[in-house]
Amino acid sequence: MSTFTAPKGTYDLLPPSSATFLAVRQALAAPLRRAGYGYIETPVFEDTKLFSRGVGESTDIVTKEMFTLTQRGSEALALRPEGTASVVRAVLQANLHKQGNLPVKLWYSGSFYRYERPQKGRYRQFSQVGAEALGAEDPALDAELVILADDAFRDLGLRDYRLLLNSLGDKQCRPVYRAALQEFLRGLDLDEDTRRRAEINPLRVLDDKREAVQAQLAGAPLLRDYLCEDCKAYDEQVRALLTAAGVAYVDDPKLVRGLDYYTRTTFEFVHNGLGAQSAIGGGGRYDGLSEMLGGPALPSVGWGLGVDRIFLALEAEGITLDVPAATSVYAVALGEEAKNLLFAKATELRRAGIATDLAFGVKGIKNAMKSADRSGARFALIAGDRDLAEGVAQLKDLTTGEQTAVPLDALVTTLKEKQL
Repeated sequence: MSTFTAPKGTYDLLPPSSATFLAVRQALAAPLRRAGYGYIETPVFEDTKLFSRGVGESTDIVTKEMFTLTQRGSEALALRPEGTASVVRAVLQANLHKQGNLPVKLWYSGSFYRYERPQKGRYRQFSQVGAEALGAEDPALDAELVILADDAFRDLGLRDYRLLLNSLGDKQCRPVYRAALQEFLRGLDLDEDTRRRAEINPLRVLDDKREAVQAQLAGAPLLRDYLCEDCKAYDEQVRALLTAAGVAYVDDPKLVRGLDYYTRTTFEFVHNGLGAQSAIGGGGRYDGLSEMLGGPALPSVGWGLGVDRIFLALEAEGITLDVPAATSVYAVALGEEAKNLLFAKATELRRAGIATDLAFGVKGIKNAMKSADRSGARFALIAGDRDLAEGVAQLKDLTTGEQTAVPLDALVTTLKEKQL
């Protein structure tokens, strides 16, 4: 037994579960591709200040959860805890916003890192598919992204989830609410750290998950009561577009999410079968983030969907995805000459697009056929000396047990006819 194990808060993704994991990623990305989003990939580590400025100095992500890296020189780096700040940085660096086709619509997939207490559905390395639309202030864009996420969940077969929706206002109306909320929080029995957070960014306190804090927030002022007319109209348009598209939502006036850059539309998808870690994705509008990072005004909106938690949500609903078998044909050679021939035929079948494996190092037809059954292949391709002399191989349907002789030079054609 190895003396090494996966680090705390991480796990190994292994077959056959890994095939479902990949299928989830592909299902989340498919609606984005159909809507004109292009793929982007950014480094897994960035300048620490990128996240402290963008995500927020007062957030748990920055103060408690970032993995920071030490290196030669004075530059401080951190493993990315989320994807949006990196995407905005990349767009600004490459001047994609100056190419005249706004919004810049991008999607990404990858691993992210947060140092937090590991539990089911909450890992120190986790996987997300994300989408960002940068450079347009349009309620239809907010609605589009929400609808694309909802479509992805429905395509996967998920049903037991809810969409929570809120508006966080903008730089015109939020300061008034901020002052009212701070005044309210000063009258509560809060610990020193929470009081300090309330002075830096009081909305962070609304996101506090502790029951003792939430119990005191029952009478807190609500941001929706402080929205300016422009933000009210914007919010109403987003909701009208969602309703017209058949996307149901639940109004959640305390929804702020865990990042400081959000403005106006904010949303979260929660699954009813996941317990405390119920969020399977979320996002919102972040009109000021580009300016926080030293760029021009670039109103934007985006989301991140958690692949790990969506995988658990599928399990909770008992959903099994229709994942293609890793192997369609399993070749079994009886003798050295037959092995060389079937090795060549396996290569030919693979090049023709037919997933094919070979019995390597297996002694005896009985063990080889057991391996064929375990592979999940639909057909076993069997050949011995007599078959070679006749120029054929035996094709056995592992589901029905039916076996037929197929000319070696017609293998590809025969198997293609069987829709492999």
